[in-house]
Amino acid sequence: MTYIKVKGHDHLIRDPKTNSIININNMEYTEYIARKESKIKDAEKIDNLESDINNIKGDINEIKSLLKNLVDGFK
Repeated sequence: MTYIKVKGHDHLIRDPKTNSIININNMEYTEYIARKESKIKDAEKIDNLESDINNIKGDINEIKSLLKNLVDGFK
């Protein structure tokens, strides 16, 4: 397949069939993939932290309830 070079951009070519621009700079692609994976890991980490916080909130509410029952039992 023949590609057309994009003027002023050595790392870009155009596919004449789809008219799409293709970046042929492998280093930029590798950096893009690394950034994307990092964002996914960060999102997973945030999800895990939110889950942990919700579990802790539930535990604290349970402890409060048990303490309240204990105090009410001494009255």
